[in-house]
Amino acid sequence: MPSTTTDWQKSSFSGTGDDNNCVEIAASGADVHLRESEEPSTVLTTVPAGLRSLIAAIKTGAA
Repeated sequence: MPSTTTDWQKSSFSGTGDDNNCVEIAASGADVHLRESEEPSTVLTTVPAGLRSLIAAIKTGAA
């Protein structure tokens, strides 16, 4: 799991404020980390190819 100093980023579509929960992303070496802002201690780790596949599936409605 990435350290607490990981530079987490969220989409600009998420807006601002405490009630705008979103998926956040961070990179660390060859890994990509994902977390939901409501549950920041739960982190999923994948590689860029895995994330690309997930995004493609979401865009086509397959996920």
